[in-house]
Amino acid sequence: MQGRLSTWLVKHGLVHRSLGFDYQGVETLQIKPEDWHSIAVISYVYGYNYLRSQCAYDIAPGGLLASVYHLTRIEYGVDQPEVVCIKVFAPRINPRIPSVFWIWKSADFQERESYDMLGISYDNHPCLKRIMMPESWIG
Repeated sequence: MQGRLSTWLVKHGLVHRSLGFDYQGVETLQIKPEDWHSIAVISYVYGYNYLRSQCAYDIAPGGLLASVYHLTRIEYGVDQPEVVCIKVFAPRINPRIPSVFWIWKSADFQERESYDMLGISYDNHPCLKRIMMPESWIG
């Protein structure tokens, strides 16, 4: 079963994988790192104008890393804004994901924290520096 964003992406030939819905009914999509920037721009244009949160986690020892984005579509007069969860998986060796700072400024410290703790490098982030860990830390 596909949600609104997934249906729209399929209609326009954009590569992604629907992961279904979470327990709150939030649509979850998987995007490849090389497709993330263009899909992020399209999501913003489609109306997802607020990055509610970004986090990252280690899927399994020796496995992939995930960068997770919760996007919200805020519109005037809408009581229940539409939310979508996008997961971008990256390999453990040299994990690189395009930064969405230039689309949603709220990604700044959130992507920096993911870099700090897990070592995911966010390409084109304006200030990808560690926040808490020493520079010698290998995430």
